[in-house]
Amino acid sequence: MRGAGGGCSLLAMQVESIDHVHIEVRDRARAADWCARVLGLRPHGDLASWAADPMGPLILKAGDGRPALSLFARACAPPTRDTTIAFRMTGTAFLAFRDALPELGLSDAKGGPVTAADVVDHALSWSIYFCDPDGNRFEVTTYDYADVAAALSPEPRP
Repeated sequence: MRGAGGGCSLLAMQVESIDHVHIEVRDRARAADWCARVLGLRPHGDLASWAADPMGPLILKAGDGRPALSLFARACAPPTRDTTIAFRMTGTAFLAFRDALPELGLSDAKGGPVTAADVVDHALSWSIYFCDPDGNRFEVTTYDYADVAAALSPEPRP
């Protein structure tokens, strides 16, 4: 698509969405199990052949069937910057995740346990931050702000 000046239109070059994010893990299978247990991500069957290469990615898909994470087996060093991968959830799913925190046994960036008290109110959204066993930082977030606020507010006393 050409713009008025004969060059490419920036609109024609606009991305659709993020397709997936690469993360480095010590053990792809162990990381995939963790991602399934904590985030509900599953191996992407159509892209499974790439995982046959020990240096290739194991692609995990989200609930909508689209690629979400590419797990690469590497010797992991502690993260050198604050890169966080955020996944959106409905308010109902966010509250269920919060309630499941004791079972999930997640750790924060300092190695401490993540609890319901760690829910962050961003005034427009709610988030919970945690790390995988390889130190990669994750966030689950919801923009169903009012629904979560109502569920988290203390019951009025008679």
